[in-house]
Amino acid sequence: MSDLGDFTDFEDDPDTESSSHTTDASATEEAQTREQSPQSDSEPSTDTDGVSFETYDVSPAGEDRGIGAVSVSQGLRVAEDGDETTLRAFVTTGNRDDVRLGKYLLVPYPDDELLFCRITALEYAQEFQTDDATEIHARRAMRQQGFEERDYKFVASLDPVAVLFEQGDELKRRMVDRVPKPGAIVAEATDPEQIKTGLKIPAEGVFLGHLSVGGEKVRTAAEPPTIDYRLKDDYTDGDPLVFRHTLVAGGTGSGKTHASKNLLRQLLDSDRTYEMDDGRDARMAVVQFDPQDEYAQMHDDNPEMTESVARRYEREGVAHGGHDDTIALVPKEDGVPYGGDNHRAEQLEFTIPFSMARDRPWLVAGSSLNENQFPALKELLRRFFRQYGDEGTYDEFLTFLDDPALKEELHESGRVHEATFDAVKRRVRGVPNGVFDQSARPITELDHELVRPGGLTVIPTYHLSTSRAKEMFVLAVSSMLIDDKLSNTPDSQRIKQTPLVLGMDEAHNFLADADNVQARKVVSKFTEAAKQGRKERLGLFLITQDPQGVAEPVFKQVNTKLVLNLGDEDAIKSVNIPPNLEDKVPYMEKGQMVVYSPDNSEPVELVGLSTCVTRHGE
Repeated sequence: MSDLGDFTDFEDDPDTESSSHTTDASATEEAQTREQSPQSDSEPSTDTDGVSFETYDVSPAGEDRGIGAVSVSQGLRVAEDGDETTLRAFVTTGNRDDVRLGKYLLVPYPDDELLFCRITALEYAQEFQTDDATEIHARRAMRQQGFEERDYKFVASLDPVAVLFEQGDELKRRMVDRVPKPGAIVAEATDPEQIKTGLKIPAEGVFLGHLSVGGEKVRTAAEPPTIDYRLKDDYTDGDPLVFRHTLVAGGTGSGKTHASKNLLRQLLDSDRTYEMDDGRDARMAVVQFDPQDEYAQMHDDNPEMTESVARRYEREGVAHGGHDDTIALVPKEDGVPYGGDNHRAEQLEFTIPFSMARDRPWLVAGSSLNENQFPALKELLRRFFRQYGDEGTYDEFLTFLDDPALKEELHESGRVHEATFDAVKRRVRGVPNGVFDQSARPITELDHELVRPGGLTVIPTYHLSTSRAKEMFVLAVSSMLIDDKLSNTPDSQRIKQTPLVLGMDEAHNFLADADNVQARKVVSKFTEAAKQGRKERLGLFLITQDPQGVAEPVFKQVNTKLVLNLGDEDAIKSVNIPPNLEDKVPYMEKGQMVVYSPDNSEPVELVGLSTCVTRHGE
C-alpha cells in the first residue's frame, strides 16, 4: 500500500517565493555584477570602506524533499473549467534540469490526501527588479559559461488530474475538488500504485507498452522500475475493451505493424478467455487481413529475442514467442501465385464461390452503381439463382446476361430499363477475371479453418493482381464473418460462438466513405458490426496510415486509439486526441505512441516493446 504520509510536515517550509518581490537596489546591483566578481558563500567580502566581513550560507538546514513548492505569486485556484485553474509550483535550482513537460507530480493535502497532477508548462521568470534586455546584460551573458540559476525563478504550471485517497486498504481516485495549501511540497510521482491510480490504468489486462514522458519511460522506485499500461479485459466494469474496437494509426516506418503484432499476440495468449452468453469461457480467434504478407510471421519465434529479454517479458506478464496455431488462408486468383516463403505457417488456398453474391450483390459491382442500377443488379441476381441454384457460377451469370430475350422481357415489363440493363452488364464484366469459382475450397466451407478458438488466421492479399481483386476478397470474407456474428440464424455456429477479432490493415482502402450504393452498403455493415460488437463478442482492429479515410460512422464507434508518428496534419486532427498529446505526434520516434481510451484510462504517452514478441521483418 502506498504511504500517503510522506509529506506530512510540508507546511513548515518557508515560502520559497517571498524574495521575488524585493526592490532593494543593492540586491539588484549584486545580481547584475555577481559574475564579474564571484565570491564563495564562505569567503570574506569587503565593503566600500575596506572593512572585511564574513558571508554565511543561508540555505535552510536539513535535507530537501521534493522538487519545489506550490506558489501563490499568480494565484492558486482549481476550477471545474480547466481553463480557469491556476496551479503553479516554484522549482528549486538543483531540480530544474530534471523537470520536463508531461511529468507526473504529487502535492499533499494536510489530511494525507494527494493531488496527482501533470506539468503542462515551464517558464523562467525574473527574480529581481532588473531589466535583462540590455546591451550590458547581453554582452556579459555572451562572455560567460552558463548563467546564475538563482537569479531567476523557474515555475511549472500544473494540470490537476485526480485526488488520491485511501479507503480501507485500497488506494482510490476521485475528481479534483480541493485546492492545495500555499507552500505545499511538490514531488515527482515515483510509486507505481499512485501513478496507475492517478491515471486510472488497470492493474490487469492486455499489455500495450510502458508509460513514458517525452519518449522516456517513467521510472519508479519499484522493481521493475517501469509502469506497464494495460487495456481492461474483464467484465467487472463493463465489456472487455477489445470488443469496443481498436484503431492503430501511424505513418510508414512508425512501427504500427510491430505494435499490432505485439497486441494481437497478447489476445492469443493461452490464459486469456472470454465469457460467452451460454456460460462458456472461450479463447479468442483472430482473423487478420494482411496487405504486406507480414502477419503470418507471427507463427515463428523472433530470432532476435534474447534470453534476458524473454525473462523480462515473463516477469511483466507479456506473452511472447511464435504462435503455433497460425494458418495463412490464401486467396486463389487464377494465374497469380503466392510466395509465402518468409514464414513457416501452414498455407491453405480458398476461393470465393459466386453464390456469395446472392446476398452480397455489391461483390459483382465492378464500379459504382447508382440508385437505379443497384436494384436492377439485385433483380438479375435473384432471377439467375432461381434458375441455376447455389451452384451457379460467375461465367454462367455472364452468359445469362447475354440473353437478348431476358433484356427485352425485363424492359417490356418495366422492371429494368434496357439502358440500365446495359449499364449493369458493363459493371459486372468489370469484375477481375479469375476471382470467383477457382480450383480451391470455397471460403463458405472453411469456417472451422477460418475461425479457431485460440487460433490466428492470416489472409494475405499482397500477391493479388489488382486493388479491386484485393477489395473483393477482403470484403467477401469479412462480410461473411460479420453476417454470421450478427445473425440469429447463422450459417456457421463456429463463427457465431467464438470470440473474434477482425483485423484489417490499410483499413482506409476498404472502409472509405463514398457516394455510391455499394460503398454505403459496406460501411453500413461494418457500422452495425461495430455497434453490436460488445454483445456478439466481435472486435474490429483497424490499422491505417490514413485515419481520415475511414468512414465516420465506423470511426466514431472505436473506443481505443493507438496513435504512432503521423506527419500529415489532417490525419493527426482526424484521430481526435487531446491537444496536448496531438502536438507530440509528429515528433514521436518509432515505437512511441499516444493511447486515447476514454473507458480505460487518462490519455497517456507510451513506449512500445523494442523487441517484437514474434518474428518481425525479413
